Amino acid sequence: MEFLETLYNEIVGFFNFGGLIEIIETDNYKALLTQDGIGKALGPLIPVLLLVEIIRALFYRRLTFTQYKISFFTYVFNRFISRFISIGMVGLCIAFFEPYAIFKTEFTWYWFIYGYVVWEFAHFIYHFLGHKVRLFWCLHSTHHAPEYMNLSVTYTHFFLEAPYADIIRTTICILLGVNPSLLFLIMFIDGTWGAFIHIGENIMVDARLGFLNKIILTPSHHRVHHAKNPLYMDTNFCNLLNIWDKAFGTLQDEKHEEAIEYGITRPMKSGDFLDAYFGEITLLLKDVYQAPTLKDKVLYIFMPPGWHHSGNHKTATIVKKEYFESVKL
Repeated sequence: MEFLETLYNEIVGFFNFGGLIEIIETDNYKALLTQDGIGKALGPLIPVLLLVEIIRALFYRRLTFTQYKISFFTYVFNRFISRFISIGMVGLCIAFFEPYAIFKTEFTWYWFIYGYVVWEFAHFIYHFLGHKVRLFWCLHSTHHAPEYMNLSVTYTHFFLEAPYADIIRTTICILLGVNPSLLFLIMFIDGTWGAFIHIGENIMVDARLGFLNKIILTPSHHRVHHAKNPLYMDTNFCNLLNIWDKAFGTLQDEKHEEAIEYGITRPMKSGDFLDAYFGEITLLLKDVYQAPTLKDKVLYIFMPPGWHHSGNHKTATIVKKEYFESVKL
């Protein structure tokens, strides 16, 4: 009975039905007019869409376990880890850095716009570092390992990535004066959109969303971000607003003539959870161990993925440069 109860709680927890069930059981429908109530009502949205995505793929006989294998085992492993480790970096960063904010904002619509622009900047910084600093790439690469795009990928993260991301994003937002209550609202909106943009071709074949593709970052843009094609590598770091990708020259639209290839560039056994989760960390440790000098050991940790002490670098920047030079020929 204890096993069945645990299984039930895990299913309810995954689908985020708990808050909605609570509202229904208490007849407290006025809660739906509050931010917390809206969050509870929309909580099941992405998990239910994922279920629809799987059922639709099964109906059309396009479903293979390989498409969901890494995501499934990552979710299960992270749930196991979370029973022993709970890190609330958002709260810690707010408590520590709020006294040092350059100014204070309030919970108003115009400060919401300011806060979202700042949040996207903070997200860009975290995400950019996740691709350009090898240590951080070790935490982020698990999310890029799946060779398919579907909603399960939104659950595919190394367990330490969220604390690392929260330290950077929350600290920047708080120091730049974003009101904590406003920050939580922005995080909810951005988190929901950030999950949705992983929607797969089984539900949305063309994910450009019409005219919205020129205004915001759509699922099509995020598919590009997950691609290992040289044209697409290290692009579209923002989440919803594309302003910082435009500002820093990293915005890239999906090209009809350039089919997306998902995954990471190094050789990897398809659907291998252990390689997806620990592979980059293992390779980093190996490089650090074999590096000839202390300086090289440190550089392997902080230089971009693909950097090599011999000078034979294969970073994304170099791969993209070689690609564009070959296209011109």
